[in-house]
Amino acid sequence: MERDLPPMLRRMWGREPVPRRGPRPRLDLATITAAAIEIADADGLAGVSMSSVASRVGVAATALYRYVGSKEDLLTFMVDGVAPAPPEPEGRPWRDYLALWTKLQRDIVLQHSWLLSIAKYAPPLGPRRLLWLDRALAALAGTGLDDGEKINVASALTGYALTDAALAHAATTGYPEHDDTGIEGAADYGELLAGVLDPETYPALSAALRAGALGETTGWVDDDDFRFGLDLLLDGIERLIARRAGDPDAGEDDEEI
Repeated sequence: MERDLPPMLRRMWGREPVPRRGPRPRLDLATITAAAIEIADADGLAGVSMSSVASRVGVAATALYRYVGSKEDLLTFMVDGVAPAPPEPEGRPWRDYLALWTKLQRDIVLQHSWLLSIAKYAPPLGPRRLLWLDRALAALAGTGLDDGEKINVASALTGYALTDAALAHAATTGYPEHDDTGIEGAADYGELLAGVLDPETYPALSAALRAGALGETTGWVDDDDFRFGLDLLLDGIERLIARRAGDPDAGEDDEEI
């Protein structure tokens, strides 16, 4: 039995019945969503309201409710609408494709940082976001992973992209709690901690910082940091695929925790 969709999802997927009588709608959901995204890009989410969006598209605020049930629904439409079409696998090896796929998701968030306030980790509901999931699953075809494992791979990579984007955005905008410390980057941070950490209480961390673990870092994060973490994840996926193929050098499945 097909589940009855709530009004918000019916609108997002174009499943609302078309009225047979009356004037044709002046607007559509795509136009409204694009206007809201433009406002958020320029002024942040604080600038997005039903009245500001209505003004941008040239209608009264009350008229906007004919297309969008609430501001919360509008935010959901924006999260999906801001996503461009995903790259196509086009014969790329799964690892190359997922590396690109993950980086592009991170870039989307960095280009539209307001997403960090509303995207969180909720499973995607809209057609654009789900197209990204579909292409990730397609890239993993033939790897020996089952469908549930493929979805978990996509979820782990999406979570990493979102977390790294949040860290990169925070590093760019600064840390208010560091305003009085003179810390301007990771190297300053490392020097400060090296001076306050007790080597007996923090032996490993103290030794790493005194050895200059952060001394070569000019900012807080860079693309090398992102790629390092991404390669760790991809290495783990590669090992899982090898185990599923029966590679004796890939080790056994980990015991449940």
